[in-house]
Amino acid sequence: MAVRMTKRWQPLTPEQAKRLSGNLGVYQLANDAGEVLYIGAATGLSQFGLRGEVMAKADAPPTGATQFRVEVNTAYRTRHGELLAAHMFDHGTLPVANTDVDASRLGRLSPG
Repeated sequence: MAVRMTKRWQPLTPEQAKRLSGNLGVYQLANDAGEVLYIGAATGLSQFGLRGEVMAKADAPPTGATQFRVEVNTAYRTRHGELLAAHMFDHGTLPVANTDVDASRLGRLSPG
């Protein structure tokens, strides 16, 4: 598995979100240019898994978010941290809407 998520972007609409499974996993939200604005996870506490998480974001998206992509993964906590660390490596900061994450608690990656 690649460190960075490479799935195809989909429009961030309630209709698209309803098509998702209720599985656990991670997701990214981005603007029209494909710049990642938020990295989230559907955890064991998420109602309706990825579908519920992305539907909530489609109903009240972070500023500028117009598209999403998901990855089903039962190791969602590890994968979430990995995606955040890869974003830090690539951009030097967390995604702008990830105000709920303490960057000092993330591991460091040196992806190739």
